[in-house]
Amino acid sequence: MICRKDRGRDGIRMKRKRLIYDDWTVISSKRYKQIMLDTKLYKGIVALLIIDEVLAPQIWEFQGVNYIACDKGVKWLQLIPDQQNYVITAMINAKNEIELWYIDMIADYGIDPDHIAYFHDLYLDLVVYPDGAIKEDDRDELDEAYEQKIITDQLHRLALETSQNLQEGFLRDISKLRKLCNYCYDEINECHENLVEKSI
Repeated sequence: MICRKDRGRDGIRMKRKRLIYDDWTVISSKRYKQIMLDTKLYKGIVALLIIDEVLAPQIWEFQGVNYIACDKGVKWLQLIPDQQNYVITAMINAKNEIELWYIDMIADYGIDPDHIAYFHDLYLDLVVYPDGAIKEDDRDELDEAYEQKIITDQLHRLALETSQNLQEGFLRDISKLRKLCNYCYDEINECHENLVEKSI
């Protein structure tokens, strides 16, 4: 994913991403919603990016199956759980079916002056498919960032440990991930208070 670099928790330059994904120039028209949830099931940031027009669809292939990651009518439901070091993105197709999940390991997160949430990316990602299969992505970028001293040893270990904990814990039951995303999707669509909204 294309993004600018900024200074993270340890003052080191790393990738900085906003949940509205300003730098995804392939998306020519979009709408964005963002809320804070604090319920028994989930506490943290929830954002929904609705893709209205694209310059070209983005299709990912895994084990001979094509998955639509970005196209007209696709929605990205994004979750940053409170005090956790990962971001879950559920990529939802035009039929409101979850195509796949993309999970970023992160150093930290916050809210910009325009109220849009951002995070400092730790390169390592997990792609989770509907059948529960998990693919580790960009491990080479994580190691390269560490070797070039873009991130510290502490942040390198944080990314690896977060990924391992997810795979050995929460992601072992795909139904829990689906239930959480369905719940947050309903919550953000029904919320009318303290809602951040933008159309581009």
